[in-house]
Amino acid sequence: MKKPALPSNEMQRIQALHHLNVLDTGAEERFDRLTRLAQQLYACDEAMISFIDSKRQWVKSQAGQYPKEIPRELSFCAHAILSNDPLIVNDASQDPRFANNPWVVGEQHVRFYAAVPLRHSNGTVIGSISIWDSAPRDFSAEDITSLKDIADLVEHELAAMEMSTQDYLTGLLNEAGFTVLAQNSLNMCDRMELPVSLAYFDLKDIARINQKHGNKEGDRALAFFGELLQFGFRNSDVLGRLASDKFVVLMSNTSLESSKDTLQRFKERVERSGEERNLNYHIEYNVGLSWVDDKGHYDLETLFNAARSEVLESK
Repeated sequence: MKKPALPSNEMQRIQALHHLNVLDTGAEERFDRLTRLAQQLYACDEAMISFIDSKRQWVKSQAGQYPKEIPRELSFCAHAILSNDPLIVNDASQDPRFANNPWVVGEQHVRFYAAVPLRHSNGTVIGSISIWDSAPRDFSAEDITSLKDIADLVEHELAAMEMSTQDYLTGLLNEAGFTVLAQNSLNMCDRMELPVSLAYFDLKDIARINQKHGNKEGDRALAFFGELLQFGFRNSDVLGRLASDKFVVLMSNTSLESSKDTLQRFKERVERSGEERNLNYHIEYNVGLSWVDDKGHYDLETLFNAARSEVLESK
């Protein structure tokens, strides 16, 4: 086993990592969504977003059973941060850097490992998004490109930590946060030639609820709708609140028919949940749906305007 070296800019790298204030923070859906996506995409045992501190690897998000932190000298990811390029290990048992690593010879039986470095906005590498599996495997150029795309999404989320991207009322992304994450998801789908749908929701009666029941009840209705969106769509979908009563969902890798089915199930969930909560008003909305496949133009503004126009025409 080879102990990972220290990067030449180690002091600057550690300062950037600590300035981000991400270490020892709780789980966040915006990161967990991406590790789940990576695990599902590559059908691997583990996917994680981790950061290399001065003496440890600390895991921010994971899909699997990896410990929250391990000593830096045992970390595969401590090797990954030594370059701006992906680190691919097809069979760790045959790699001198890792062959005697406890994660290789122990019960975890790590064989395959792939990582893309994560960079701070100042350019220093602070961690990685990585996947590993207990069986050796090849990793194609297309696979590497896809993992890079997911790493780009993580980096945008890290950059977004320095600005407000979350809607305080619903916990969804606000317009700025949605635009960043949705555009990058769209770019990834464009590269991989996957279909994309965008649903635009315009709630009908928030002004009436505010007038009849008060602004606090109106806020509760908006928060409730945001909660329903989170339960009604996939973990990999991008959800946002654009304005007071306007919401949007970007659905990656889904057909038009599947998107329509999802919207129908969501409508039924909204109706059912309102009755279960004993609300003295109905949450109603207009929704527009736009869609693009590999023969179309992957442009967020075009998708948004098409879905919004459908809503306006329905009024």
